[in-house]
Amino acid sequence: MNKVIIGIAGGTGSGKTSVANLIVDDLKKYGCKVALLEQDSYYADNKDMPFDVRKELNYDHPNSIDFKLLVEHIKDLKAGKSIEKPIYDFTTHLRTDKSEVIEAEDIIIVEGILLFAVEELRNMLDMKIFVDTDDDIRLLRRMERDIKERARSFESIKNQYIETVKPMHLEFVEPSKRYADVIIPNGKDNRVGIKMVTSRLKYLIGKIKKSGE
Repeated sequence: MNKVIIGIAGGTGSGKTSVANLIVDDLKKYGCKVALLEQDSYYADNKDMPFDVRKELNYDHPNSIDFKLLVEHIKDLKAGKSIEKPIYDFTTHLRTDKSEVIEAEDIIIVEGILLFAVEELRNMLDMKIFVDTDDDIRLLRRMERDIKERARSFESIKNQYIETVKPMHLEFVEPSKRYADVIIPNGKDNRVGIKMVTSRLKYLIGKIKKSGE
């Protein structure tokens, strides 16, 4: 079955999620049905580890993500099968016992910081978008998010940023930008760039619909 698979990557706090949601909203206005997968839903399930060990893991390294399951789910969606997307609890660093059913739609958007750093996943994407935002802005956004949404202390956020977030960004995320087909500076504020992407996607989905007639 014809599906368009879009990858949206970029550093932590770059605005990937906001860009993905704006694209989804615009496509829905056009009548497109879109499935959205977040890399953060696919953190490895380390339920056999004590909490004190789990909270010290490097969550910005590719090994922290269950990319095998994510690739499997994308393949299922591309084949027209629905999936059960995991639901992850960032306060306990565990998957919950619940999941979210995602239907196979014409457009599948996957977003996450490490998507382009994994060759198998990268090669599955029909369009690769990198959201490029100033480092200081990204850090401030991450701090605000982790304090408000993930019950993190300033000290833990600072230590994690210095010890793992920044080094992993420089080792894996920033170099993966070279694989992008489109680079959108300034995230959700770049409405022109986002409109260009959605216009291209509307064109691609139009071709799919015509080919199916």
